[in-house]
Amino acid sequence: MGLIDQLAGQFLGGKELPEGFAQSLSGLLEQQGGISGLLEKFQSGGLSELVQSWVGRGENLAVSSEQIQSVLGSDAVASVAEKLGIDPSEAAGKISEYLPQLVDKLTPNGEVPEGNNVLAAGLDMLKGKLFG
Repeated sequence: MGLIDQLAGQFLGGKELPEGFAQSLSGLLEQQGGISGLLEKFQSGGLSELVQSWVGRGENLAVSSEQIQSVLGSDAVASVAEKLGIDPSEAAGKISEYLPQLVDKLTPNGEVPEGNNVLAAGLDMLKGKLFG
């Protein structure tokens, strides 16, 4: 497992991520215009309540792999699948599993971070957890 995947796994509660998944997910978020672009895409797709649960405090509502495919598009999901060497439906399932948690962690206090650098925002959050 790569260093970024290990850090992301710790960031997401110690879960073991597929090799290269964190980088693929970060790239996917960058393609969508960062967290704010991603949230806008989900809101435009009629899933405002869902993404608000990820940003806000409280429990994150689940997103289905079908909703991921619909909102992000099959090309974006296929790109992640290709990078990971897995089937697109499996990639959509992995994205649906981890995306709500990632958005939740990257939007502390219910606020979307400025800028679109997902990795930097994640590392800042991790640094805060490690070094208080």
